[in-house]
Amino acid sequence: MKQSEEKPSWARRIIDLYVDGFRNMTVGKTLWAVIIVKLILIFALLKLFFFPNFLSTNFSDDAERAEYVRGVLSSDDGE
Repeated sequence: MKQSEEKPSWARRIIDLYVDGFRNMTVGKTLWAVIIVKLILIFALLKLFFFPNFLSTNFSDDAERAEYVRGVLSSDDGE
């Protein structure tokens, strides 16, 4: 090794390892695309079915929503 050549830092070597690995993938790129699409669908379905917008469906205006939230936050038992 010459005096003017510097050894890359450990962080740079790790980044280069992953970048080079993803660049040379063939089937892996398709698998990663499938995984990402599945995750997006799963989270969209979870939000849609398990986390409905409670305040907009049960109260008609902002004043009612605000009053309900204040009441829940100020109550001792949380219900």
